[in-house]
Amino acid sequence: MKKAGIISLGCPRNLVDSEVILGSLKKEGFTISQIGEGVDIGIVNTCSFIDSAKEESIDMILAAADLKKEGKIKYLVISGCLAQLAEKELREKIPEADLIVGTSDFPKIARAVKNLSPGKVRSMVSGQLTYIYDEASPRILLTPRHYAYVKVSEGCSNFCSYCIISSLRGIFRSRAIESVIEEVKALAKGGALKEINLIGQDTTLFGMDRYGQVRFPELLRKICGLENSVEWVRILYTHPAHYTDELISTVSDEEKICKYLDLPVQHISDRILKKMNRHTTKKDIMTLVSDLRKRIKGLVLRTSLIVGFPGETDRDFKELLDFLRDMRFEKVGAFIYSREKGTAAADFKNQIPEKIKDERFDEVMKLQKDISGSINKSFLGRVIKVLVDEKVEDERDKFLARSYGDAPEVDGVIYLTGRNIKVGEFYHAKITDTLEYDLVGERI
Repeated sequence: MKKAGIISLGCPRNLVDSEVILGSLKKEGFTISQIGEGVDIGIVNTCSFIDSAKEESIDMILAAADLKKEGKIKYLVISGCLAQLAEKELREKIPEADLIVGTSDFPKIARAVKNLSPGKVRSMVSGQLTYIYDEASPRILLTPRHYAYVKVSEGCSNFCSYCIISSLRGIFRSRAIESVIEEVKALAKGGALKEINLIGQDTTLFGMDRYGQVRFPELLRKICGLENSVEWVRILYTHPAHYTDELISTVSDEEKICKYLDLPVQHISDRILKKMNRHTTKKDIMTLVSDLRKRIKGLVLRTSLIVGFPGETDRDFKELLDFLRDMRFEKVGAFIYSREKGTAAADFKNQIPEKIKDERFDEVMKLQKDISGSINKSFLGRVIKVLVDEKVEDERDKFLARSYGDAPEVDGVIYLTGRNIKVGEFYHAKITDTLEYDLVGERI
């Protein structure tokens, strides 16, 4: 067996796992290819955070199973969160699967695939969820050369009542500061990398388990102090209950840190926040947002919300809409509550009908669409620094770019025109038009 390919689903944290899987396979002598090109090993690295993610994972597994039937894949490997969650069901319902690998068993994939045999499914799904990659783990980046994700922690100990992550990934565990620094240095070597995105289930809690205190601000300062390192350091997946004065000062003071914070609040009703087990209150959140806006110049805030949580009344929902109007977050991601088996909220009374959940989701998105469009209009005529992600196919001198206020894949883009533009480089663009979520600009 010589060729291996992967389909990576879900969030950037899952993408890093996929990159480590591919790196370990390459180290064992495999050539990395696209699934569907006659690969020996076809891997589907799955997500199962909510129902829609499970459905997408199952659809991709079935598509890969069809490729195996057609002879385009020799062996099918199912890995990641869905494998951890539903090993037994996958073994029973996907007879085409040859290997099922849980979230703490990625390092074993490369050697396990060498021992596969037709018609016999192997399973490696550990109940001890302790694995986290480090700077020595081989990796093949699946992102463009100019940006990468670095996972600073794994697992979660917040135990939000709607969330299954702790069951899929284990309790919160941080990497060593030195490990993260060495990885960033290695990734930045050569000068092509321009942006590092720091990720974890809760980046703001980094270090607490390992050092007995939060060390995230220290980690940020050390990354920013590296010579010949990246120009943008972006922080994702923070928790509003774990911000400190030191963290806010660090984000404000360090030039390389993007003035962009991913701050999922999930709701604003104190009653719902308590049922969600979010360890914060409406007053805490509003005070934090106000403090962040005052102390960090040019701050772009992204938040995430859940609508239709069990027991969410019309009054709770109106409170959420009023909060959105008042706070005017630049970026918002809304999710319809998904009743996940094994979570505390799955057994809560007063589950909301799907029709009402859908209506509330639509109302949130309509409101945010208007807010986003209004905020974007303020950019008209301004000159901003942008990083070019890709060329628009079949269009001359047209590219997709981002400002520091746009995280890869999840936020808006800037449709950039101009000559002599290279992917992966910074330019200055004058904004000539605005859309609801995106901007249009010309290189100057």
